[in-house]
Amino acid sequence: MNLILFGPPGAGKGTQAQFIVERLGVPQVSTGDMLRAAVKAQTPLGIMAKKIMDSGGLVSDDVVMAIVKDRLAQPDCENGFVLDGFPRTIAQADALDKMLVEIGREIDCVISMELDDSQIIQRLSGRRTCSVCGKGYHLTYDPPASVDQCTLCGGPLVQRDDDRERTIINRLDVYARQTAPLKDYYEQSGLLRHIEGCGSIKEIQLQISSLLEGRQGDHS
Repeated sequence: MNLILFGPPGAGKGTQAQFIVERLGVPQVSTGDMLRAAVKAQTPLGIMAKKIMDSGGLVSDDVVMAIVKDRLAQPDCENGFVLDGFPRTIAQADALDKMLVEIGREIDCVISMELDDSQIIQRLSGRRTCSVCGKGYHLTYDPPASVDQCTLCGGPLVQRDDDRERTIINRLDVYARQTAPLKDYYEQSGLLRHIEGCGSIKEIQLQISSLLEGRQGDHS
């Protein structure tokens, strides 16, 4: 099964992506990971991407598509894949569709994890990390014994810049602007399915399991 997974920051997308990967036995394909791997391996595309990134530019859709195409041609993608963080724009979605036709594949389902901005802000802004041992806490869901001190080693707790409320609001704004057109795009093709991101990890996994079983039944 070939899937695309959307989810705003803090929706638990990483956890659920791992669940889908393990359940279906297919790889998670992340463009960020692929770019870093291509740069590290010094492939021709990786060398090109590194030059662009080092100069502060954005890697073009053509380069990203070429890296995605190379990745999907690997043997572990033969039975399916979970595309994570891609496509990000309508142009990329169009290019992906054309590329999949070329290699005789198609997207079976697009999963969009939904969560209110207020809940995301609460989830992310409550995170704290020990600056000494690295242990993570959450002021609401997994609080330390002392608000500003690590229970484990006594080190000071810090809030990452990414978890500050203004930064979170900016990230959510970018996400909404990028993905809103994509949701419409995949809604029109009948591929989009919504998963409620509020609830326990297990409850969300049950929703995803039910959805995947339905899609697998459609293809049996």
